[in-house]
Amino acid sequence: MSEAPTTADALGAPSRGRSRPIGAERHHGGRLARLVRTTAFKLTLVYLIVFVALSLALIAYISSTTARLIDRQLETAIDGETSELVAQFRTGNLFKVMDAIERRSMRPDASVYLITDFSGNPLIGNVAELIYDPADAQPGKTFPVRYNRLRSEAGEPTHRAIAKLSVLGGGYRLLVGRDVEDRIEFSTIIRRSIRGAILVVVALALVSWIFLSRSVLRKVDAIAASSRRIVAGDLARRLPTDQSGDEFDRLADSVNGMLDEIERLHAGLQEVSQNIAHDLKTPLTRVRNRLDEMLRHRPEPEDAEASLAVAIEECDQLIRTFEALLTIARVESHSARISLEPTDLSALLADMAEFYEPATEDVGMRLTTSIAPAITIRGEPTLLRNMLANLLDNALKYGASDMARVDLSLHTEGDKAVILVRDHGEGVADAHRARLTDRFVRMDAARSKPGAGLGLSMVKAIVGHHGGTLDLLDADPGLAVRIALPLAP
Repeated sequence: MSEAPTTADALGAPSRGRSRPIGAERHHGGRLARLVRTTAFKLTLVYLIVFVALSLALIAYISSTTARLIDRQLETAIDGETSELVAQFRTGNLFKVMDAIERRSMRPDASVYLITDFSGNPLIGNVAELIYDPADAQPGKTFPVRYNRLRSEAGEPTHRAIAKLSVLGGGYRLLVGRDVEDRIEFSTIIRRSIRGAILVVVALALVSWIFLSRSVLRKVDAIAASSRRIVAGDLARRLPTDQSGDEFDRLADSVNGMLDEIERLHAGLQEVSQNIAHDLKTPLTRVRNRLDEMLRHRPEPEDAEASLAVAIEECDQLIRTFEALLTIARVESHSARISLEPTDLSALLADMAEFYEPATEDVGMRLTTSIAPAITIRGEPTLLRNMLANLLDNALKYGASDMARVDLSLHTEGDKAVILVRDHGEGVADAHRARLTDRFVRMDAARSKPGAGLGLSMVKAIVGHHGGTLDLLDADPGLAVRIALPLAP
């Protein structure tokens, strides 16, 4: 028998959309597209999908579990009543069963009862009309039915129930059922709650997305604008921060630190360029002038030989300058060809001290040493000798004083080998000491002494390659260079 759909089956109506004015759509289209492309939108969408999926799964599980529990309780109640009525039929007679059904039908929460004869005619029950599919009415199994109770009001809709059919004997059949309208209403409430929860979650997600996206976009736009100014040449520009300590502030602080270093290097590059122009152009000009003089005046062989010797010395100085620059670049790039191996630092310092003793005596000074024995580090001997040579050359060049002495010492402090080279000259002011390790920086403003100002730059690069630290200290009087290198394991 066909049935018309009921109001409980109509779960919702089509939703109505709200159109936007064309002008507003064009005005906000670009910004909306940017909002959709933001990471905040993507994260919000992912969180929304995950949250909705988990919520639906949880609600569906609770709903289905509750429905199964109610169904089991209903079936248990139907089985209990059916067993009691069948037992009464077997121990008594049909009239006894009919009397029990009549009494039970008077209860407010009465079940559905019906007894029919062998022709299907109703004998007794509390239903005026019973609708079900005969194919489902298998004895001993529950099946869905629709019914109208006796003395029901006019226009009252049919009720839904589940029932079980039992054969009493003699062709009589007993049907016992339980109303399921409450369970169906519970399922309807659950479905409505799911729809409402989804709408609320989506609305909150959209509000959160718009707020986050706009907040993120403002910061990204500010960072992008500052970046464009920096790319255009404004190296003093820095990325803005709002002191909130969030990830954008941390990123901006890191980038600003990088920009500070870039600005410092850029300023250093300008200074280096000027120093190169002075230190390299001047000797090249002198060589060119000497050669031009020889070409024009054709000097005597002895004079020509002397001029050529001076030109060769100028060229050798230029070559040494370029070699120093190449060495610094190679060391600072941590070239794979520079390998560190166990090195006896004590023996290396002793050899360098012995090598420099004649040079010290030639300038009227003396070299004092205090070298602890058997100190081993991982290093590259050639670079270490180059480092010590530059330190001792500087000490002999700028350490002239009444004491006429240069001190060289080596000892250990914890897991470090400490080298100390000290002169007793005029020293360097605090304001200028930090610049001594920059390339082409010389405290001799007139540049009257030989050198290109790369010695301490090379020392700094070599110390850094060996994982050590370099400190320039005021020896009062004089300058003390302290180098700490890690001991070999």
